[in-house]
Amino acid sequence: GALIAIVLVLCAVFVPVAFLGGIAGQLYKQFAVTVAVAVVLSGVVALTLTPALCALLLKAQHTENKLFAPFNRAFDRLTNRYTGTVRFTLRHGLVGVLVFAGVVGATALLFKLIPGGFVPAEDQGRLISALSLPDGATLKRTEATGERMRQMVAKDPAVEHTFIVSGFDLISGGNKTNAGTVFVTLKDWSERQGKAQDLVGKFIGYGMRQPDGMALVFNPAPIQGLGTTGGFEVYVQNRVDGDPKKLSEVLNVLMDELKKHPEFTRISTFFRPTVPQLFVEVDEQKAMALGIAISDVYTTLQSTMGAYYVNDFNKAGRVYRVQLQAEAPYRMKPDDINRVYVKSQSSQAMIPLSAIATVKNVVGPEQVERFNGFIAAKLMGDSKPGVSSGQAMQIVEDVAAATLPEGYSIAWTGQAFQEKRSAGSSLQAFGFAIIMVFLILAAQYEKWSLPVAVVMSVPFALMGALTAIWLRGMPNDIYFQIGLVVLIGLASKNAILIVEFAAQKYREGLSAADAAIEAARLRLRPIIMTSLAFVLGVFPLVKATGAGAGARQSMGTGVFGGMLAATFIATLFVPLFFKWLERGKQIDPSHMDADDEEKHP
Repeated sequence: GALIAIVLVLCAVFVPVAFLGGIAGQLYKQFAVTVAVAVVLSGVVALTLTPALCALLLKAQHTENKLFAPFNRAFDRLTNRYTGTVRFTLRHGLVGVLVFAGVVGATALLFKLIPGGFVPAEDQGRLISALSLPDGATLKRTEATGERMRQMVAKDPAVEHTFIVSGFDLISGGNKTNAGTVFVTLKDWSERQGKAQDLVGKFIGYGMRQPDGMALVFNPAPIQGLGTTGGFEVYVQNRVDGDPKKLSEVLNVLMDELKKHPEFTRISTFFRPTVPQLFVEVDEQKAMALGIAISDVYTTLQSTMGAYYVNDFNKAGRVYRVQLQAEAPYRMKPDDINRVYVKSQSSQAMIPLSAIATVKNVVGPEQVERFNGFIAAKLMGDSKPGVSSGQAMQIVEDVAAATLPEGYSIAWTGQAFQEKRSAGSSLQAFGFAIIMVFLILAAQYEKWSLPVAVVMSVPFALMGALTAIWLRGMPNDIYFQIGLVVLIGLASKNAILIVEFAAQKYREGLSAADAAIEAARLRLRPIIMTSLAFVLGVFPLVKATGAGAGARQSMGTGVFGGMLAATFIATLFVPLFFKWLERGKQIDPSHMDADDEEKHP
């Protein structure tokens, strides 16, 4: 009965969370399906193959091995001390009430004190550097600055390869002559000292020393698709007039205020509304009077000064694009536009563009981004070690609320957006897990009291998990929350082992207190052995290094601390919970066997 209850509880904890939505739901789903299937297979083996194996291996008489005799004597002493502590808690119920209330209060306090986060930063073995030169800088200047930055980075002993793409802005996804991207591949984790996050600050120092521009260095987002870089990304939206210059002024004020906070290591943007540009103003009325189609004017400008797509053609099994573009010497100066001609449909004469268009020198944004339909500028940042993403986002929201004028607002994107969206998913997961554990046990025991005794052991595991990550300075992120769902099932497993045997002894005629003490004594050894086996198996996650170490440490640390608390603290109070909930209750005849009926006619 206890084994069936444990299998059902572990499955019931994970199955409901597999139906959560969003990216957090996907993470829960991957873990839930894996654990649920493993638990079902393990339960089938335990109910079928394990009894047969025990019949083959167990002997009628057991002779104690001298090698294990000291361990058995030490464990017997531990059992006696444990049962003595249980008797103390049973005799002094007020102490138990105060301790349980303290555990619940400490758990709630730690939930409030520990900063939240979405996913931890990961060392993926690569970094990205974004080059930025003054507005209007030529591609040749960008190539020279990029090569200088690449050579400085390549000399670091932790770097394996470097590769530069000049003219490509990875942050905005556009082509700019004054931007470039350097891709840095690091050596294998075993061949270098420190993490990728430690190299970011060092390489940013190289970027700030560039004489002709600057280079920012980013750690890639821990989950592909959640933004371009690590840290947070937020858009500042102009919801008033769509003026890029006013947006830039507001953005600069916001950045200056954010830079005053010591929690941030980087606050930057690539939005510039002062890029030198040529503005071609076409006199459309005059063009139509001369018989020139307006579409021909703009098509001619695009096919000479820019690039005009014509069609595709196949050659040697490959598809090539046909594009029209004037040779470079004929599109280098503003005066070259005046040498372009367009055909008049009425007179069939070739009319120079200088007759219907004027060229002006202006400044404006090289690339305009819109977010949710409003003109916007992306702001990027990162926090110092020990400052979670949740804390950083809260600071940005507070500063934006105090700084941005009316008509301007912020909108999170990438990883920060997913973190805001999944803020309530953990509460849903915990709620589903607790409810399913309670309902499954209520159906198993056919009463409402015993499931409560099992569920009351969960706060001890939660407190242990929160204490572990608090001591290591880690945030309450999505991987830690998945570990908490695991702890709900594992803590319930330990409590079920005690409550199930206590219920059996209670039906045999023992008092609630005596039944609880006897169950605690009988089940201490299997609880400790199974729990320690799990704890030691999780310990490598606590000390994980290399790729994916952040996620493994987050989940492993919480589960490690939670299981220690559930094993060595919660087991002292589960017998007390059983006594509280069973004392004075009548024995259910449906749970009595033949022997019980003789004792309780």
